[in-house]
Amino acid sequence: MSVTDRSERVTGLPEFRLLWSSQSLSVLGTSVSRTAIPLIAATALAASPFQMGMLQAALGLSYLVLGLPAGAWIDRMRRRPVLIVCDLGRALLMVTLACAALLDRLTFPLLLGVALLLGAARTFYEVAYQAYIPAVVGRDRLVEGNSRLESTNSASQMAGPALAGALAQAGAAAAVSVQAVSYAASLLLMRRIRKPEAVPVRGPAANMREEIKGGLSFVLTHPLIRPVVGSAATYNFFYAVQAPLVLLLLVHEVGLSEAGAGVLMAVGGVGGVLGAASAGRLARRLGQVRVIRLAYLMAIPTVLLIPLAGPSWRMLFFAVPWFTAAYGLVVYNVAQVSFRQALCPDHLLGRMNASVRFLIWGIIPVGGVAGGALGEWAGVRGALLIAGVGMTSGALWLLSSRLRRLRDIPEQTGPPANRG
Repeated sequence: MSVTDRSERVTGLPEFRLLWSSQSLSVLGTSVSRTAIPLIAATALAASPFQMGMLQAALGLSYLVLGLPAGAWIDRMRRRPVLIVCDLGRALLMVTLACAALLDRLTFPLLLGVALLLGAARTFYEVAYQAYIPAVVGRDRLVEGNSRLESTNSASQMAGPALAGALAQAGAAAAVSVQAVSYAASLLLMRRIRKPEAVPVRGPAANMREEIKGGLSFVLTHPLIRPVVGSAATYNFFYAVQAPLVLLLLVHEVGLSEAGAGVLMAVGGVGGVLGAASAGRLARRLGQVRVIRLAYLMAIPTVLLIPLAGPSWRMLFFAVPWFTAAYGLVVYNVAQVSFRQALCPDHLLGRMNASVRFLIWGIIPVGGVAGGALGEWAGVRGALLIAGVGMTSGALWLLSSRLRRLRDIPEQTGPPANRG
């Protein structure tokens, strides 16, 4: 059978098409939330740089608190029901915010509380869906499956900020109502997946602490996974420093409206879509390991130009690196996620994903608070420059490890998996 036959492609699988459609709507809601909630805080509630940092921290705090237990729990249960419950919870949270806005009861503490709960739901959702993908597409089609899913992540990053900006300008209630609808539609599509999912067998001596330790140990001791996680954690910390300041740069210093800022940020989504479309081809041509380091090295350093952004033609100093970094980051993400999934045994997938999320996303709250404090101390542009230098330094993990000599995934790597 030809490798181009429809039955050989993930898009020929009805279960994958449903998962892809559901995930697309869910990440659209998340992408709108990540821009709309800070925009509502910055405009409707006149939040300070430090409050913006707190909000960024709240959105990521759950990775630090719940990330490791989430992996152990998810390895004990079927993944699809977890995805459904997460979408339901987020839809209800958006309805709560919409009602508060309509009743003129929207406050910063309420926004902060909703951000914390949204972060918790996102933690469980992302750990579960990355553990669910191999069961739907098989390990031989992980790069293709992850490329398709990443393409919708990128499309959401393109549409989400622009949509969030337009909706935030129309009012907080409009912004969050659209997110509630997207999560509800995602839930309904996920419920339509009929492929049986085996219930993981839990041994009689299973212990939460030992299970968490087993997953974390696998990630931290694996000679090829550890440097990938280190580079991603470094990038995410300094991205979190950058994130609460970007909107302040565009709205307060460049002078854009909420809608204008959202449209400009959407160029990152364009870069991401193109990155997702080319990730599989680049991995085949350059090698799945080589493309991880090349994508990082060639794209991420461009963020050093962002502090130079200003009105008129100087907006190119934001748009070009925002586009380029998003393109490279998506290629990097497709390659490294598929790389990790291919190296990890089935029984550790949930805990591996959770351990990685704990390490690379759990650091975001610290970065968010640091970004807010840096913005107060060094000014928005100074803090953005520090963030750019830090994000670029993540490449050192890749260049100082065995990954720098590899083209593709080796046949056998690392120590035996701990079954704890």
